[in-house]
Amino acid sequence: MLNAKIPATVITGFLGAGKTTMIRNMLANAGGRRIALIINEFGDLGVDGEVLKGCGVENCTEDDIVELTNGCICCTVADEFLPTMEALLARDPAPDHIVVETSGLALPQPLVRAFAWPTVKHRVTVDGVVAVVDAAAVDDGRFAPQAPQGDDPARDHDDPIEELFEDQLRCADLVVVSKADLLDAAALDRVDAIVRREARDGTPSIHGSPKGLPADVLLGLASGAEADMVGRESHHERAGEEDHDHDDFISVVVEPPAFASMDALRDRIGAALSVPGVLRVKGRARITGKPAAVVVQGVGPRVETYFDPAEGSDRLVVIGLSDFDTAAVSSRLAG
Repeated sequence: MLNAKIPATVITGFLGAGKTTMIRNMLANAGGRRIALIINEFGDLGVDGEVLKGCGVENCTEDDIVELTNGCICCTVADEFLPTMEALLARDPAPDHIVVETSGLALPQPLVRAFAWPTVKHRVTVDGVVAVVDAAAVDDGRFAPQAPQGDDPARDHDDPIEELFEDQLRCADLVVVSKADLLDAAALDRVDAIVRREARDGTPSIHGSPKGLPADVLLGLASGAEADMVGRESHHERAGEEDHDHDDFISVVVEPPAFASMDALRDRIGAALSVPGVLRVKGRARITGKPAAVVVQGVGPRVETYFDPAEGSDRLVVIGLSDFDTAAVSSRLAG
């Protein structure tokens, strides 16, 4: 149909949940769809876009990927997101599908509402909001308490991470529980119970797979979320607050030296992650004598690394609570 709206999928989820990996697998199994990506990162340096551009999949070329850095997309809708959408819609041919990967610190609600803006709503509809949840991190208690903390839906929070977790799940049309293979059955049952508690009633959830999920599972939800925001409201909205900011979080960029070995690199990343308040370390680094750079993804106690021959910036981005010791992190990474 010539007048059919272009479907858009919003991928949300906290830092390190596995959003980029899921998108990479989705692109590799897109079934010929022309998919345009908008990737938003917290901080000045984009990492996920470089990973996707270098993935070797036909439909993740530089022309198909737009990076928005230096802020969370939920706070820059008018200044950055809408002009980006308008530019994508002006393409000939237009994309078959648009995927937006939000920063792990972004609220999906303002972004979903932006699809109802006059310059966008006649061409695009929100196919679905997919929230990715790190099963191991949830079971460790890093995102949500194991038991409910009262019945007030707008209850106060001392923990900005817990608040983000709830808000991202509340907006979801589908929840993907990632890293499920790291837990036993009992632990996974606990995580599933927390997801059911925090998501809207009836929201389906599925367990991710190390092999990835078929694109048809993630695309084609047809939720029309921009016109169906009842029950998706964020904590701030339900509490009657208009403002939302990210003053609780900061990011720093470190340019590390070449490391003597992969073990030495992992040890340094682990040391940085152990600094109180540090939530995430990701980027690229070098091993002495190796021609390819190493892509680093560190969250909590886990450090994942792999060699990547693609070009990119050999820098590490550290994201954490606003009071983490940036000098200690730089020292542990740079030596």
